[in-house]
Amino acid sequence: MSVSLVQPLAERVRPKSLDEYVGQKHLVGENAILRKMIESGRISSFILWGPPGVGKTTLAGIIAKKLERSFFTLSAISSGVKEVREVIEKAKTARLFNPEPPILFIDEIHRFSKAQQDSLLGAVEQGIVILIGATTENPSFEVITPLLSRCQVYVLKHQEDEDLLELAQRVIKEDKILKEKKIFLDETESLLRFAGGDARKLLNIIELVVNADENNDEIHFTNERVIERLQENPNAYDKNGEMHYDIISAFIKSIRGSDPDGAIYWLARMVDGGEDPKFIARRLVISAAEDIGLANPNALLLANACFDAIHKIGWPEGRIVLAETTVYLATSPKSNSAYLSINDALAKVKESGNLPVPLHLRNAPTKLMEKLDYGKDYKYSHNYPGHFVVQEFLPNGISGTQFWIPQDNPAENKLTERMKYLWGNHKKY
Repeated sequence: MSVSLVQPLAERVRPKSLDEYVGQKHLVGENAILRKMIESGRISSFILWGPPGVGKTTLAGIIAKKLERSFFTLSAISSGVKEVREVIEKAKTARLFNPEPPILFIDEIHRFSKAQQDSLLGAVEQGIVILIGATTENPSFEVITPLLSRCQVYVLKHQEDEDLLELAQRVIKEDKILKEKKIFLDETESLLRFAGGDARKLLNIIELVVNADENNDEIHFTNERVIERLQENPNAYDKNGEMHYDIISAFIKSIRGSDPDGAIYWLARMVDGGEDPKFIARRLVISAAEDIGLANPNALLLANACFDAIHKIGWPEGRIVLAETTVYLATSPKSNSAYLSINDALAKVKESGNLPVPLHLRNAPTKLMEKLDYGKDYKYSHNYPGHFVVQEFLPNGISGTQFWIPQDNPAENKLTERMKYLWGNHKKY
């Protein structure tokens, strides 16, 4: 029987229970938070955030089946406010037969407009539905604050190689079609490399290789064989444009590496592939802050203007704005001193805990607080020459700690000289 005439492998082997689910042990492993919630039978609305092919849709289906809830699905690509309202009405009807709220699963919720998300808010607030959203984008950028505040966000990770190998071994032994053949995983390096932590890619590659040798009863997976089949059909394992994570990585690294030619090439690949321009613009804003930083603060202004312009002018003219910003960032001097400083400060916060704010830095809006010395001995900088006076701004116990380490570039050299002038021997600039 030809595999191509039946349901795709990824659908045939989609897990139906948590015991069949591979990976994401931090969420669904023994004593993990999602497993506990599911087993308790009490769930609240949440959003699953992670890259493609890591089991977001599958997990939502397993939860609905385990809890025996009505299960409604919407795709943000093809649904509008009208479809959202229709589903909510169906959910109200479903509750006549089951007092527990049904589950509404929304795939690619980051593509929902503000109006669409607003139309969901009342149903989630009133408990008419339990919302499970799936997104490959950071929810804090794409999901409206009122809806996000009512949903816990769970982060799914790329599948580990050991999880992918477990999945591969299982499907060749248990799938109703593959088990009829003798399939040997002699070499797995290329299989895992091209899968890139994506279970769906892995299954698509397995299916591609098996399809190519469907007349053979014995099939051997080798690195050479996998590469050969993928070269013959390069889109077979990436049908939904999921390589954008690899390409955006190459794009950002080209900017970081000050190569405008490489950056423009990868930008063209994304534009030609139909990538969401907001996705690209958002990464440019991040790169401007993380990789260019204080070496050229104007980079962040331009990147933010680019993000705004994309919203205003749309496509295809937006490609010109993206190109201008890309070249500017790639040719700018680089510094990650701000990025490193916040990371170091966060590490210190975790290490030292919630240190009390020194009394002189506290506000004193009441007489009681004044009596408790809130704000006492605070020196108002504008009352001193040059609008500066030496005083301590860190809590006791970490005073004198330096988080911002200036880097060697013209812009930060000027900042360093100013800090040395102001602080003298009080800080080690």
